[in-house]
Amino acid sequence: MDLETLARSPGPWLDGSGPRSDLVVSTRVRLARNLAGVPFSHRARDEQLVGVLGSVERAAKESPSFEGGGLLRMHELTPIERQFLVERHLVSHELSDGARPRGLYMGSTERLSVMVNEEDHVRLQALCSGFQLAEAWAAAEHADEELERSLDYAFSDELGYLTACPTNVGTGMRASVLIHLPALVLTKQIDKVLKSVMQVGLAVRGLYGEGSEVMGNLFQLSNQTTLGHSEQESVESLDRVTRQILDYEERARDVMLRDARVQIEDKIWRAYGSLRYGRSMSSQEVINLCSAVRLGVALGFAGLPPLAVVNQLLVFTQPAHLQRGAGRALEAPERNVLRAEFVRAHLERAISETGEGGRG
Repeated sequence: MDLETLARSPGPWLDGSGPRSDLVVSTRVRLARNLAGVPFSHRARDEQLVGVLGSVERAAKESPSFEGGGLLRMHELTPIERQFLVERHLVSHELSDGARPRGLYMGSTERLSVMVNEEDHVRLQALCSGFQLAEAWAAAEHADEELERSLDYAFSDELGYLTACPTNVGTGMRASVLIHLPALVLTKQIDKVLKSVMQVGLAVRGLYGEGSEVMGNLFQLSNQTTLGHSEQESVESLDRVTRQILDYEERARDVMLRDARVQIEDKIWRAYGSLRYGRSMSSQEVINLCSAVRLGVALGFAGLPPLAVVNQLLVFTQPAHLQRGAGRALEAPERNVLRAEFVRAHLERAISETGEGGRG
């Protein structure tokens, strides 16, 4: 998998095919690991990090899970290309700075990838469409076992996997779901729901994880504790709480349709009209408009584009995606015009392919 192939592919985690994809955009399981005998990334010398890159690359090449993959070295990429990977949810902002020997090893698809020399030497990620915690964990665990045949991980019989941040010590696992909760936001129940989530030990973040703001009514829920809990326990806890929140969201949607159907329809169709005919849009505006349209698709409104098309707009309209497509850096006003053009063209293709997109 190279950047050219990645740019042409919408990513299977965006295709809306997974279970409960009307409410859950994607599921991710990430495992933090470090190599025994090598200082953590922030303490290691550059030559040691180069050695880690080589060790992980060799291990991944021998792993059937990563067949057809390859290593992208951050210092060999342009700032736009590195930001492109951030927007694709494949690397963190820390990994994308390009200042030290760091890399991303990708499989043949975006389903499996490894960040190398971020906070930890190895950050293995499994990414699935919809609500698939058990499946994402199984894929990550299997790939981890394959890598461990070639890599000697830092491990303590008392503490578990040793990591740079104490909050990851133990299993080193962070499981998360990217969930769409517009009805709870519109009915002003979201604060109460999120407070209850945090009280049971889960974290709530924005679209791009830690430190990012909430946009488009998209929330990332994840486990916070890795020490003293097994991977299975963490997955089951997140699964249970997520199902409760999905239930709350569905009830709120029923109430909205019962008590304010005309207002909800108006909001959805105005958003779709703005996407279809707008001439200049910021990335945050597109995300917010897509949130309303996504709600309409989930509610079964006829004439809207497929869920996969709406999901893709969340990613493909981000600044680095647009600039990479244009082949040059663009100022914000230029990006806003190009973004609107891209959205209109993307929706027109969807209409021509599916026959959908007319007024409901």
